[in-house]
Amino acid sequence: MREARLHHIGIVVRSIEESMGGYVSSMEASWDSQIHHDPIQKVRVAFLRPGTPEEAQIELVEPAGADSPVTRFLEQGGGGLHHLCYEVADLNAHLTRMRARGCRLAKPPAAAVAFGGRRIAWMLTPQNLLLEFLEQAK
Repeated sequence: MREARLHHIGIVVRSIEESMGGYVSSMEASWDSQIHHDPIQKVRVAFLRPGTPEEAQIELVEPAGADSPVTRFLEQGGGGLHHLCYEVADLNAHLTRMRARGCRLAKPPAAAVAFGGRRIAWMLTPQNLLLEFLEQAK
């Protein structure tokens, strides 16, 4: 994935508000107090910023209802590491390349509230690793 940059690591939690303090403290990260509700993804998300801007962010992901795609993940495993997100220049071309590598589309491109409407898409690798791809801002 040379054409991609690790943007963030997604962690599923029961409650952003209840979890944030521990993550900020243990990771020596900062949080701008922003929580984004994404009705399309059916989640609430918040981003922790690492000490240096070139490092990947940490995204805390909370289900925004019983029908959220992360609810089952939370109920089955108690939450934790969920996905890696890569920022890519050309989302459609990148998805085509990933399919050629044996990945399958889990969720087609859609606008994401947390990224100002930039599109994201979800894929599963042959090893069952969930990857999110975020199109770069133009």
